[in-house]
Amino acid sequence: MIFDKTTFIKNQNCPKCGKGPVIEDTTRGEFFCNNCGYVIKENIVDTSPEWRAFTKEERETKARVGMPSSLAIHDKGLATKLGTFKRDASGRRLKPSERSRVKRMQMWDRRSQMQVPMYRNLQQAFTELNRMADKLKVSSSVIEKAAYIYRKALKKDLVRGRSISSIIAASLYAACRESGTPRTLKDVADASGVRKKDIARSYRLLHRELDLKMPVTDPLRYISRISNRIGISERTSRRALDILKKAQEDGISAGKKPIGLAAAAIYVACTIDGKNVTQEEIARAAGITEVTIRNRHKGLRRIID
Repeated sequence: MIFDKTTFIKNQNCPKCGKGPVIEDTTRGEFFCNNCGYVIKENIVDTSPEWRAFTKEERETKARVGMPSSLAIHDKGLATKLGTFKRDASGRRLKPSERSRVKRMQMWDRRSQMQVPMYRNLQQAFTELNRMADKLKVSSSVIEKAAYIYRKALKKDLVRGRSISSIIAASLYAACRESGTPRTLKDVADASGVRKKDIARSYRLLHRELDLKMPVTDPLRYISRISNRIGISERTSRRALDILKKAQEDGISAGKKPIGLAAAAIYVACTIDGKNVTQEEIARAAGITEVTIRNRHKGLRRIID
């Protein structure tokens, strides 16, 4: 364990310059000379305690129990599991009969954890959640938020009679909306394999029953995403950002689909810079229709003119 502190090593001189003092930098795990900067030793293992507790409250709150708990695990990562081992506490190899008994204990340990129907539901849902998160490349905080929303839905019995895949997909979409991560309903539908209509229905259910407060998605977040897909320059992307900011100041963006505004701003910026990019290419990269770009293009063009 490494601490954010630096300590001086007394009565030691640098082997290169012969001066000192020699300093132990426990942040980087190395000894170096304060005079010439020569690194004497690196990759030092700190054998001191991970933390120090001075009060009773600190001793009670700071504990070491392996990996941190997570809402995206069916048991929150707090369950005890029997490990796979072939030796006893003394280091001697187990006899075949003892190994057979240990394997049987491991089997019943796994089965006993899945006896509760809620745990089976959560395990299936979070397996699907991790698969979708890998495809959508979302952060761990979004995954935790999606797991929290799904747990609330399960507690209010909203999953009964509905598809687990559609509810967990709607939870992930709601987590993306709440955290400001630019992922559309179509992106979630493609990653989950569930129909967009079913995810939208489940999302409306979660929004209504759980009283979710969803912020308005900022169209500026979609500029870089669409720009990278069609391969336009940074200058054109910045021009599209300026156009969108002007539209927000004039109130033209109110009530409009954010990704449609972003796609139209990129098309206008490409037109101004003389880039040969068609509406079809931008619409395909944004996942919308060309009609949406043409409708939003009229309002944005009016600002520039």
